[in-house]
Amino acid sequence: MVFLAGQVGWNAEHRFESGDFVAQARQALANIATLVAEAEAGGRAEHITRLTWFVLDKREYLSRLRELGEAYRGVMGKHFPAMTLVQVGALVEEGAKVEIEGTAVVPK
Repeated sequence: MVFLAGQVGWNAEHRFESGDFVAQARQALANIATLVAEAEAGGRAEHITRLTWFVLDKREYLSRLRELGEAYRGVMGKHFPAMTLVQVGALVEEGAKVEIEGTAVVPK
């Protein structure tokens, strides 16, 4: 089992390349997929069993579902683990619009 702390939408240098919600969500998901692959050799997106999304604005999330779905499938494919969405008042990282944490079960 791999338990991942919340990932925001910044790059490997801890810099946000975009202030756009969907771009940050895509990057946060890519960060999770990368960590699963690095934590357990051969871990893949389909091994992710749970994602919890923390967003600053649920209206932005809901209004951009089509774009978000495209970004999601670009990283996760057609794999849909259990997911929860929570609107929060703030995130720790300045400039972050979304933070996603996850759990993965990687077979031996």
